Amino acid sequence: MNNLNVIAIQPFVPAKCFSSSIKFYQALGFELVSEHSGIAAFRYQSYSFLLQDFYEPKHCENYMMHLHVSDLNAWYQHLLALELEHSFRCKLTEIITQPWGMREFCLYDPSGVLWRVAQNNDDVQQC
Repeated sequence: MNNLNVIAIQPFVPAKCFSSSIKFYQALGFELVSEHSGIAAFRYQSYSFLLQDFYEPKHCENYMMHLHVSDLNAWYQHLLALELEHSFRCKLTEIITQPWGMREFCLYDPSGVLWRVAQNNDDVQQC
C-alpha cells in the first residue's frame, strides 16, 4: 500500500525586502524556523509558510493568504498594538462582516501581500 500522507502544504510568500519581511512576520508572532539561500521558513503553532527573497510587483499585489482564526477581535487588537503601519508601512483595515458568513479584516504586508484574517460568524460569541 502506498503512503500518501501529507506533512504540510506551504505557500511561498514573496518579499520585496527580505530582511524587513522577516522582521515583520516575527513581529506578528511567527517563529523563524530556518533561513537559507533566500528562503525563510516560518511557523505559528502547527501552521507554516515559506518567505522567499523574490519580488515582482504584480505578483505581490495579487498574492493573497487566508488566516482563519478562532478569535478575530483578539488578533485585531494584537495587530493594532504592534503599530505595524508605522513600523513597517503596511496597512490594516477595519473589521467587516462578509455576506458569505465570515467577519474579517485585511493586513497588507510590507511587500503588498494581502492577508485576509477571518473568523466564521458561527464562531463569534455573542455578548
